[in-house]
Amino acid sequence: MFNDIGPLELVTLIVLAVLVFGPDKLPKVIQDVTRTIRKIREFSESAKHDIREELGPEFKDFEFEDLNPKAFIRKQLDNEDLGLKEIRNGFDLKKEMAEVTDAVHSRDSDSSSSSSGAAGSSGGRLDMTKKPETPDRDDRPPFDADAT
Repeated sequence: MFNDIGPLELVTLIVLAVLVFGPDKLPKVIQDVTRTIRKIREFSESAKHDIREELGPEFKDFEFEDLNPKAFIRKQLDNEDLGLKEIRNGFDLKKEMAEVTDAVHSRDSDSSSSSSGAAGSSGGRLDMTKKPETPDRDDRPPFDADAT
C-alpha cells in the first residue's frame, strides 16, 4: 500500500503526526486509523466475493485487476488465441512510413518536373525559411462590417 514512501518521508510523517496529535493521543489515533483501514479492506473483500458469486461459474477466472485498462490490454496482447502477435509483428510502422514518404517524394518530383521553371523550386522541396508572399491589398475579399 505504501510502497513508494521513502525513509525520509516516513520520518517526516511521524514527526508531523506527533506535532499535530501530541504524544499522548497518537496511539489512539493510530488504532482508529488501522481499525478503519481493516474495515475498508473487509468491506472490499466482501464486495468482491459477492460480485464473484453473482457472476457465476462462467467468470471463475475473472480478476478485478483486469478492469485496469493497462492490465487488460497487456493480458489481451499476450493471448495467443486472438493471433494479435502475428498482426503486431506483421505490421512494420517504419516500413510503412518509408513507403509513404517515398510515394510523396516521387509525386513531388513528378509534379516539379512537369512544371519546370516554377519560381523558387529547389528539387521539388518547399523552402521553409522563406516568408510566405503577402497578397496585395486589391486581392483581399471585400469586407462587410454588417456581416461581422
